[in-house]
Amino acid sequence: MTSVTFIPRLRTDLAAAHFSVPGLTGLWGIEADAALRRNQRVPAQRALAALAAKLGRNEPAATLARLFLLGGAVPRADLEAALPTLGAAGAEELGLVAAHGSAGVRPLVDLRPYSFIDAHGAGSWWIVSDLGELALGHPLGETHVLGIGGASRTLSGLLISTPIERALDIGTGCGIQAMHASRHAEHVVATDISMRALELAALNAELNEIDNIEFRFGSLFEPVVGEFFDHIISNPPFVITPRAEGVPSYEYRDGGMVGDALVEAVVRGAADHLTPGGVVQLLGNWEYHDETDAFERLERWLTPVAGESASAGATSAESTSVAISPLASPAASASSALDAWIIEREVQSPGEYAETWIRDGGTRPGPDFDRLYKAWLNDFEARGVRRVGFGYLLLRRPAGDEATASNAVASSQVTRPLTGGGPTLRRLERLPEALGHNPAGLGTHLAECLAAHDWQARTDDAHLLRTNLTVASDVTEERHYWPGQQDPTLMTLHQGSGFGRSVPLDTALAGLVGACDGDLAVGAIIGALAQLLDADEQALTTELLPKVRALVVDSFLTGPEPV
Repeated sequence: MTSVTFIPRLRTDLAAAHFSVPGLTGLWGIEADAALRRNQRVPAQRALAALAAKLGRNEPAATLARLFLLGGAVPRADLEAALPTLGAAGAEELGLVAAHGSAGVRPLVDLRPYSFIDAHGAGSWWIVSDLGELALGHPLGETHVLGIGGASRTLSGLLISTPIERALDIGTGCGIQAMHASRHAEHVVATDISMRALELAALNAELNEIDNIEFRFGSLFEPVVGEFFDHIISNPPFVITPRAEGVPSYEYRDGGMVGDALVEAVVRGAADHLTPGGVVQLLGNWEYHDETDAFERLERWLTPVAGESASAGATSAESTSVAISPLASPAASASSALDAWIIEREVQSPGEYAETWIRDGGTRPGPDFDRLYKAWLNDFEARGVRRVGFGYLLLRRPAGDEATASNAVASSQVTRPLTGGGPTLRRLERLPEALGHNPAGLGTHLAECLAAHDWQARTDDAHLLRTNLTVASDVTEERHYWPGQQDPTLMTLHQGSGFGRSVPLDTALAGLVGACDGDLAVGAIIGALAQLLDADEQALTTELLPKVRALVVDSFLTGPEPV
């Protein structure tokens, strides 16, 4: 599909046409742009038609948008004008279009601009994927290679962008996560079991002049046996699909296992391929069985089992394909345990879950929809599934001592070695509320929280009491008063960025936080508060230090030294 001659020509033409996110928004306006995100193209079509009538011609960007985003056929002459360097013949050679009628062309792929902001700044790419439901006019095929959607944007926004040597993208699909990883990793390995996905991913990398990604065919960790990585990324096929006849199994989202076993396989196999201090980030679903809390099951996933095997088979839940095959884990994994931070963002009932994913595949309400709905509900009922959770998983191999961690990247805050080398982080929490303001995504916040956790984990109480802390710049305090009263009845600390957390305050904690301006040590502040509140200083210290540690870990308070 790729060509050293044609792809540079395509790149040149797309840039010359101003085929970009702001360029397209300028063509059809904000409202039409919002409608397209709802899978409605009529407002955009009307806007492009009005623009052509006003100008008396079709703008190159409008022709490309009508063809590749809206899925309509265009006159061959218009495509020649829009792609003057590549030409219509070159677009056909690349597999982007096919002849349509006597003088037209139709799209064979979706090609659209994509823009983002991460820790390295603003960026923009062009992404090729398979045509979606809007262009096809019918449900997706089971081998569909999905482009950029909500889940892929969520994961890319979570990526910790600390500079590293090697990254692994499991189930790369159209290649978007590997491309993001290429901005902070010297070398990226991207895997998939779909040759079609790998071809499109390689095309996207070349189109956007990214040359540090290596594409490999295979399932889950199978293509990287014996290899280790500083950062493993996966948007795995986590969607829970009934394994029943007549239910389509989409490669980009269905892992081929029963229930949430695919996500468990990724979690259990990750330790075998992480450098000391290496991090795994993925999205996932997990089931609530009868009266069992899903977090109990997640805890079991995180517990090493001697002699276990890691099942291979993963691809991206939004842009990937999957096959399942057994792969024996190295013996070392039996004794390894990972730091873990799992955040549940949403919980759905069986009915809500079924409706979401049946519609995602392009099936509209009607007899087929009802048939699939019954299959989903039957599967959940038979296996005792009463709810399904969705969230983020962040795992890390403990860095160990300095000698062990020397193979990791020394410059990475995330890979800073901890005394003793064992896991210190096991945090499973539910955060369904709206996130804070994070223009560059959550990745920077996650890295800061991990580094803060590591700092406080190796800092004893005596050292903490000698430390000068400062309130983070995005933190505000809210106080409520009864009318006419001088003392507040409710005090709350709010975080403006990150997860937008809120922490209730009592008088002592509010006083401590208010005095954290970097001038006084924590111990001195507590001593002054003890006198002011006529409290026992040792008892107050015992009460406040765990709360201070929690505020440090969540980045409400920051230290004077890099953590």
